[in-house]
Amino acid sequence: MASQQLKDQLVKHIDEALAMEQNVLRMLDGMIETTEDEEIKNELRQHKLETEQHAERLEKRLAAHDASPSTVRETAGIMGALMKGIVDKARQDKAGRNARDGYATEHLEIASYQLLERVAKAAGDEETAEVARQNRADEEKMAKKIGANWDRFAELSLREAGIAV
Repeated sequence: MASQQLKDQLVKHIDEALAMEQNVLRMLDGMIETTEDEEIKNELRQHKLETEQHAERLEKRLAAHDASPSTVRETAGIMGALMKGIVDKARQDKAGRNARDGYATEHLEIASYQLLERVAKAAGDEETAEVARQNRADEEKMAKKIGANWDRFAELSLREAGIAV
C-alpha cells in the first residue's frame, strides 16, 4: 500500500499532465487556425482528437483518486495558450514555428508521461501507468511525424517569406 505522500504526489503528476494536455488543446486550436497546408492541418486535427482522449483518460484517473483538476494549473495553462495564440496570429513563418513549437511540446509531453508512469508504478497504480504509456505512444508518434517532415516545414517557411525554393 502506497503512503499518503506518494499518493498525493501521484495525483499532482496526473493533474499536471491533465493541465498540460488542456494547454496543448488550446495550442492545437491556434496551430490549426494558422496552418494553411491542408495535409498538415488534417494531422493537427487528428492529434487534437488524440489529445482530447488523453485529457479524458487523465480526468478518469484523477476521479479514481477522488481528486479533481486544479483550477490554478488550468487557468495558468489557458493564459499561456491564449498569449501564444495571439503571438501566432501576428508572427511570420507560421509553418516552421508551429512545427518547432509542436516538436518541443511533444517531447515535453513524452517526458511528462515517462515521469508519470514511474510515479504511478511506485504508487502501485498500474492503471495510471498504462494511461501514461498509451498517451506517450501517441505523443511519440506525433513527434516522429513532425521530425520526418523538417524539409517540408523549411520549404513552407521559406515560401511564406516569399523565397522560392
